[in-house]
Amino acid sequence: MAFRPAFSVSLESQVYVLIEDVDFQWVPGMAVSQKQKCISSMHSAILQVSPESEILEISSKSLNPLGVALSAFNLGFKHKQYALTVETAFQGSKCFEKGGPYREIYGMTSREAKKFFKEKDLGALVRFSFFGEEWPLQPRTIFYDWLYLNVLHRNSDLSSEILKFNTFTDIEFNPKKSLNCQAHAAALYVSLCRRGILESVLADKEHYKDLMAKSSKYERDFFQ
Repeated sequence: MAFRPAFSVSLESQVYVLIEDVDFQWVPGMAVSQKQKCISSMHSAILQVSPESEILEISSKSLNPLGVALSAFNLGFKHKQYALTVETAFQGSKCFEKGGPYREIYGMTSREAKKFFKEKDLGALVRFSFFGEEWPLQPRTIFYDWLYLNVLHRNSDLSSEILKFNTFTDIEFNPKKSLNCQAHAAALYVSLCRRGILESVLADKEHYKDLMAKSSKYERDFFQ
């Protein structure tokens, strides 16, 4: 058995994303086929409890091509002279005690960007800097989610299709090892859109930061 979080759209109160542990049968193995069996097992477990759920796995392992396209590794956009993905933009914007941001990452593949900082002694992560825009570390996931929301909104076909779903998973995400999650960002996008406040949030970073700061006080602190 294994536990992974599912991220569901919330339309009530100041909580925009509901996070729930899902207990399901894990299928060991690194092959894509094994990961997809885990995804199916997890989704079946969710439907047993919430049969009304419309679930989408957001990762390169997704059984749904939409989920693959919505992966941070694949969700792309152009900025200045760069062709970026959410992943390369996020990794390249990291600022540590001993350096950053690392704009050379903007020209890498998502996989290369993910591995860039391994075995590098750069000290603690202190902030993010995206082409001069400074972002704090708190509330957690605030910069990653902002990137994902904006890039997804630029992709009109994907942003319309994602609204058909209300629950999102990422089989690779382990909250004991990571903070940022593409499934969480996807659920946040749908929540803001269904509440009718997405456009105003995307138009004003300070408004976005204020909403997320308030939400973080009420949302279950899953990452502790």
